[in-house]
Amino acid sequence: MIDCYTWTTDNGYKPRMMLEETGLPHKIIPVNIREKQQMTPEFLKISPGHKIPAIVDHDGPGGTMTLCESGAILFYLAEKAGRFFPTEPGKRAETMQWLMFQMS
Repeated sequence: MIDCYTWTTDNGYKPRMMLEETGLPHKIIPVNIREKQQMTPEFLKISPGHKIPAIVDHDGPGGTMTLCESGAILFYLAEKAGRFFPTEPGKRAETMQWLMFQMS
């Protein structure tokens, strides 16, 4: 099960969409950034930069995996699901290009 900490922002929607597309089991946990919920000590343990989105994968490699930053999350979810990220070097580089583009 993956806990997805997010809010209704452009970056916040990215992992939500990816989780739906991959079909990985997940739970959406709203973090109201207007009320500064991202600044709590509990959320700091999940996202050291106090930013959404962030995920906690309770079935990650070697145990629980915590990630923040939308690009890192999208890459992780694609690899975990075995979808959306090619293995052929040229196609992989092209996909990485667009992943980096979405982050800027």
